[in-house]
Amino acid sequence: MTKIPGIAVLLVCAAVETAAGQTIQPAPPADPSAPKTGTVVSVVPSGDYRVGPQDVLNITVYGEEQLSGRIRVDNDGTFPFQYLNRVKAEGLTTIQIESALRTALADGYLRNPQISVEVVEYRSQSVFVTGEVRLPNKYSLPGNSTLMDVLTLAGSVTSNAGHWVLITRAREGTPQGPAAVDNGAADLRVSLKDIQSGKAQNITIRDGDTIFVPKAERVWVVGHVRNAGGITYEEGMTVFEAISAAGGITEKGSNRFSIRRLVNGRMREIDAKAEDVLEPGDQVNVRPRRL
Repeated sequence: MTKIPGIAVLLVCAAVETAAGQTIQPAPPADPSAPKTGTVVSVVPSGDYRVGPQDVLNITVYGEEQLSGRIRVDNDGTFPFQYLNRVKAEGLTTIQIESALRTALADGYLRNPQISVEVVEYRSQSVFVTGEVRLPNKYSLPGNSTLMDVLTLAGSVTSNAGHWVLITRAREGTPQGPAAVDNGAADLRVSLKDIQSGKAQNITIRDGDTIFVPKAERVWVVGHVRNAGGITYEEGMTVFEAISAAGGITEKGSNRFSIRRLVNGRMREIDAKAEDVLEPGDQVNVRPRRL
């Protein structure tokens, strides 16, 4: 190996500037907008993952063992590298880092260097998983992670999980931490059934996302039914379907029904028909037969 004295390359600016005068710009940040309910997002290729502080890289310079090995990106977004002082990594893909190292080392250090860079530990990006999962927590986010991947990390959903998974994207300038999520505020609302069947397997997760799995909503069926009690609410569920889920009407029951429903903070009782659509929290009462 030949070395030109006095050359030190400092790659610490927003773009990577090599000794040869070439500039590699970081990939632009992801579009903060997110499609709404149930839209499937294409998978981001793993090569598009942008490295951040505390990520661990495995750098291989073929034929140069002393230049190869694992190295952690420091908090300032750079890492030390022999002959090159400090190398900018934050915001760059592994392909961009390879190109920067190749150009810099070729300028007086190595002839036609062949370099490979891969992320072996993802530490810079994280996701929050809350609600009805077995292991709610903050998780490191590997590149190319999908919603299904993250739910698997959290031990999958519990038996109390509802029919939807809600995703809230991190907002610029807000402190990092799990966001408060509800149906109205979520950026993305995905059917759990679609996730489990594979229809929504390509939804990608971003740094700082909060994934919330709500508890299943319920309705109650009381009165003259075979199995009175709470049942899991299905969107569009009718009075007839709720009664059927409760085992049907007993011999002493009738086809006269009422619904107890909270309206504007007050409980109201409403006469109902079998085809009436229920709302979460409703109580269906099957009245007795008239003598």
